[in-house]
Amino acid sequence: MSIRILFFATVADVTGMRQAELDVPAGSDVASIYDRLARDFPRLIAMRSSVLCAVNSEFARPDAPVRDGDEVAFFPPVSGG
Repeated sequence: MSIRILFFATVADVTGMRQAELDVPAGSDVASIYDRLARDFPRLIAMRSSVLCAVNSEFARPDAPVRDGDEVAFFPPVSGG
C-alpha cells in the first residue's frame, strides 16, 4: 500500500526531505514506518523518544494502524508563546 510521509522541522533536516511517498506492507503501523525510515536515516533513532506523529492530520500513537492512501507526519514537539 502507498502512503505519504510528511517531515517537519528537525525531522525534515535529518531526512533532507519535506515529504515522500512510501510503499509499505498491509498491516503497517506508525512505529514500523518510523523504523523503516530510521534504517535509511540513522539519526532518527536518537530522536525517536521525542518525535510526535500524526495520521491524516490527527495525533497518533506509534501503534496506530496505517491504511492505503494515508498521510503520516513526523515532527518534534513544539511550543508557542
